[in-house]
Amino acid sequence: MKKMKFSRVALLLVGASFFACQSEKNEQLDAAAVNEVSPEIVAKLANYDVNTNDVKMVDFMLPDGTTTPMIQMEGDIHMTEAQALDLPNLQGVTGKNYHTNNLVAQNTVIDIIGFTGGGGNGLSQKGRTGLQWAVNNYNRLNLSIRFNLTFGTNYQDKDMVVYNNPNISGGGGSAGFPTGGRPHKFVQIHGLDSFSNNVNEHVITHEIGHSVGFRHSDYTTRQSCGQNSNEGSAGVGANPIPGTPNGYDPTSIMLACFSGNSDGEFNNNDVTALNYLY
Repeated sequence: MKKMKFSRVALLLVGASFFACQSEKNEQLDAAAVNEVSPEIVAKLANYDVNTNDVKMVDFMLPDGTTTPMIQMEGDIHMTEAQALDLPNLQGVTGKNYHTNNLVAQNTVIDIIGFTGGGGNGLSQKGRTGLQWAVNNYNRLNLSIRFNLTFGTNYQDKDMVVYNNPNISGGGGSAGFPTGGRPHKFVQIHGLDSFSNNVNEHVITHEIGHSVGFRHSDYTTRQSCGQNSNEGSAGVGANPIPGTPNGYDPTSIMLACFSGNSDGEFNNNDVTALNYLY
């Protein structure tokens, strides 16, 4: 069964506005690298347990089609130069479901919008259905955070916006981590119209998971991708969640890679993790 790689992070939280993304194994951002990353920043990343084998600058696309420079590393994490230079001292951990250092504040209503604009950035019908089902996944758990979903083009005043990036090959998505008690705002998906509504639901549910503070549940191995590679703490923390199992959890929605048969639903350990945090 072919596995698709998330440019994302398993249920975890962040202390800086990073981007993680879920995509096919050979996925690349089509946006060209704008310049090389300085040796100072590469050394900084290495000091904070980030894999620096393929660090580069790329243009990250926003919902209105404009771009902003971001450092891309490990194929699925993005941050600005300033964020890279401000990385704190953190140590990696092993096992379980994980969250980053920052969370969304308790008792928060998150206004989330599915972008319907033009230029290829609007969600398709499958994307809209997947987003609705993803929001339902979270809201039915009666957590201390709740999502208020609308569709449209006025995303500027929303807490989160989910949109399509037509410039990335392969199927998947990307997201970031919480800052200042708020979720990460920008959630991209790409190449998902060839997949089912359930896979769209899975990818969006996963990316929202990153945006509220979850990392990949197999971040220490990326076993779901057929790899044996530790993503490291990525400068955002990887804190084990009590009540979730050590070792590989093959049905977690926060696995680093997904399959075309993904059903888009939380497993029991994902629910335990969400209830622990929220």
